[in-house]
Amino acid sequence: MSFYIYDLGFLVIFCLALFLFLYVRRKNLKREGVMYLYKTKVGIKFINYVGTKYKKTLSVISFLSIVSGYFLMIAMIYLLARMIYIYVFVPEIVRAVGIPPIMPLIPYIDKVVSTSFLPPFYFTYWIIAIAVLAIFHEFAHGIIARRYGIKIKTTGFGFLGPFLAAFVEPDEKQMQKKPKYQQIAVLSAGTFTNLILAILFFFMLSGFFVLTYAPSGALFNSYALGIVNINSIDKINGFSISDNTNQGILDIINKNKVIDDVNLAGNNYTKIIADNKTYFIRVEGLKNQLKQEDKIIVYFDSPAIEAGLSGTIIAINKEKISSQADLASIMKKYSPGNKIKITTKDNNKIRDYEIKLGEDPNNKSRAVIGIIYISPQKGTVLGKIYDFFNFSKEKATDYEPRYNTDFIVFIYNLIWWLALINLSVALMNMLPFTIFDGGRFFMLTVWGITKSQKFAEWAFRMINWVILGIIFIMMVGWAVAVF
Repeated sequence: MSFYIYDLGFLVIFCLALFLFLYVRRKNLKREGVMYLYKTKVGIKFINYVGTKYKKTLSVISFLSIVSGYFLMIAMIYLLARMIYIYVFVPEIVRAVGIPPIMPLIPYIDKVVSTSFLPPFYFTYWIIAIAVLAIFHEFAHGIIARRYGIKIKTTGFGFLGPFLAAFVEPDEKQMQKKPKYQQIAVLSAGTFTNLILAILFFFMLSGFFVLTYAPSGALFNSYALGIVNINSIDKINGFSISDNTNQGILDIINKNKVIDDVNLAGNNYTKIIADNKTYFIRVEGLKNQLKQEDKIIVYFDSPAIEAGLSGTIIAINKEKISSQADLASIMKKYSPGNKIKITTKDNNKIRDYEIKLGEDPNNKSRAVIGIIYISPQKGTVLGKIYDFFNFSKEKATDYEPRYNTDFIVFIYNLIWWLALINLSVALMNMLPFTIFDGGRFFMLTVWGITKSQKFAEWAFRMINWVILGIIFIMMVGWAVAVF
């Protein structure tokens, strides 16, 4: 039975238990603005103890949290700039991701939005993640507030509709009388804690992976690529090219309504002949490249693409392959023209392919299948972060749990979500916007630099309008790309 059945059962039981709890204790439930808050005194003794006993240590943490707050704010502004560029100018990425720029973190988001890169997000994951990030985030605010003599009035949890949140309520009047440095330290403490948690969970993820996963095959995510000069193209989908200019080729495509009608490994391509050699490309990709380039990137007519090879390579001629290193070692035994049987695992199905090996264009004696592996976000900051936290994984190698697959995958995905959500909250919460800690953090910073409260409040209003405008533009870009 799918875990979703158990998870939905847990969701129903949790909601009923929460409703019953709030009904019985409804006197503690107060409405403040658009939220309902359940106020308690739970944890205040702990906050008071830590916040007053370890003042020197907390002073150092305060400084680090402020520094990290500025780095996170700069990083978030940079990411926002990148996002608006993608949502406006790169619709193919927007369509592939599918997620709108404003999407609350909800259980089953992987089912609500069709994506290929998100693992399941059960309600169980959601409630654990919310509890971990909110409790640590809010208690951090409270402890640093107590470090600077700010009284904590209440703790508790609240909700906006179905969305849960935790809170620690400081005495706002005392808070506003404190020096700007101390206020900024309190505001940045939560995001700093989430950042530390994200790093810890990423390392935990790597350690868990090493202990519970084993290499199980060689990966590839693309066929061999090449570059073709546009003026060397002779035919497209069987139609002869008389005008080798970009516009001339586009006219041929549009006039003859060229489509992707060659099916290879479940994907459709169109065939190109250039300098008497065969290549493959998708028509939409060809059109986009013709509009701006003199050369186009295409797939070689390799053994892999001709055979429609797909999945993870687990054997060649019944010789087991566990990693990319195994594949490279075994391929040295063969020469161009040799016929081999490649066994792959594709969506838990075992497939066999009979292929004739090709030759490497740069080394005629080296046999090739015609596959490549492109590292995600290669050469970018995100790619370096990905490589850093996946140091335990061999490149282009698939891994499977050593035992109890369902349990291992469940725990691995839970840790993955805990790491990602804490990192996301740390970044998002430092956006200089009114509903986040970053908003007041930004206003106090401008006030401290300019010594003018009026200018700081004006700058804060302006950046809020700018961010709202950016979000509106991204929503329009998403709607245009998806619909």
